[in-house]
Amino acid sequence: MTTPPISVKGVLVHQDRVLLLLNERDEWDLPGGRPDPGEDHRTALKREVQEEAGLTVEVGAALSEYLFEVLPGRFVRIVPFVCHLVGASDVVLSHEHLETRWLPLAELDGRIHDHPLPTGYLGAIRQAIDHPRSSSARSV
Repeated sequence: MTTPPISVKGVLVHQDRVLLLLNERDEWDLPGGRPDPGEDHRTALKREVQEEAGLTVEVGAALSEYLFEVLPGRFVRIVPFVCHLVGASDVVLSHEHLETRWLPLAELDGRIHDHPLPTGYLGAIRQAIDHPRSSSARSV
């Protein structure tokens, strides 16, 4: 069995809302993607959030990794991190996604506006909500 590729994902919570992106599979996604060869996970995630949403983030604590079956028989190792917004929260939608949404945390469930939110992403969001922020990462 081959080792599944890695995808770093950012759980970006800002003003009691989490950033979600609608992907080509018609599922809600977290911003992120595959690191370039030799690129560390945090650097890759900062780059991916900038490319996909036009946002600058500080990458915080790593959350629990898990395998995600993207398509039947095709797995990706998801490596999620807590992210903190640096600067404006105006999202610029990239060509990689169909829609963006700052979803209020109070509306988190498995299906949001007729599009599924994969269970692993929901778990990562809940884990990030419960993760205490470090004093160096506090917003101004």
